[in-house]
Amino acid sequence: MILDPADPAVVPRAAAALAAGELVAFPTETVYGLGARADDDAAVAKIFRAKGRPADHPLIVHVADAEGARAFAAQVPAVAVRLVAAFWPGPLTIIVPRAAGIGTAAAGGQPTIGLRCPSHPVARALLRAARQSGVAGVAAPSANRFGRISPTLAQHVADEFGGVLMVLDGGACPVGIESSIVDCTGGRPVLLRPGVLTRAQIEAAAGEPLADPHGDVPRAPGTLEAHYAPRATLRLMPAAQLRTALQVLGTAAAPKLAVYSSPLPAGTGAGVLHRAMPARAADAARELFSVLRAFDAEGAQLIWVEEPPPTPEWEGVRDRLRRAAAS
Repeated sequence: MILDPADPAVVPRAAAALAAGELVAFPTETVYGLGARADDDAAVAKIFRAKGRPADHPLIVHVADAEGARAFAAQVPAVAVRLVAAFWPGPLTIIVPRAAGIGTAAAGGQPTIGLRCPSHPVARALLRAARQSGVAGVAAPSANRFGRISPTLAQHVADEFGGVLMVLDGGACPVGIESSIVDCTGGRPVLLRPGVLTRAQIEAAAGEPLADPHGDVPRAPGTLEAHYAPRATLRLMPAAQLRTALQVLGTAAAPKLAVYSSPLPAGTGAGVLHRAMPARAADAARELFSVLRAFDAEGAQLIWVEEPPPTPEWEGVRDRLRRAAAS
């Protein structure tokens, strides 16, 4: 059930559904989220059931503004305050100590909780309307089956869950991969999941260097070794290896092979499905999940992807591709 949020009745209707404990899918600047009110554990349980997600795998709670984060945080460390000031609203999630008695299910039972203020205008309108209906925040992982490709269009969500789910259509997500996640609960901030923000940008805003993850960091969304997987088998390959493999195939290439890379070498089989990978990391991030979904829709059985450049701005895209290949 895809709805147009430009209709003045749609956002209040969606906010009322959230307040009643129902699920609503909505766009953010990163990907579409599958939302439930985060202060109602029974409502959050519906997310886990719909996605087939383990109940101990935490969710991100979306709030309308920095003040809204305080409903879920036992404290907001100074480094988190600096990061919020720099990047909210936007594609950054902070992990902070969780306030007692709220968000237990959304946090996967942990004493910490992930909080984000999205910048997408539809998400912000929904969060403001939901707050007026008594909803402190909205827990929302990506609106797809657990471990699969994240959705960046309303139709992707409908394809995952059918017509029974309310989906607000905000168009294509302009960022395209999930938010960066920074753990702010220890002595130094830790980047648990990269996104489109570079380490240098985060460190500059934090005012201190990022520490490496270790065994004591909280569990965080999207950090399983295998994640973001298409139905086809995905293989990540260096550019030279990919070009050699394609040249060996020659005209015998199977039509079920898809390639996401720089231009194909001459002589590549005509049956190979190909999409050119953009030269800019932000452009590749924006289209990555849509490209993988399109290859699945075209019946690809194998997807070969050229390894992105080993530069800081590509870290988020490399992370998603590495986890998709591990699946």
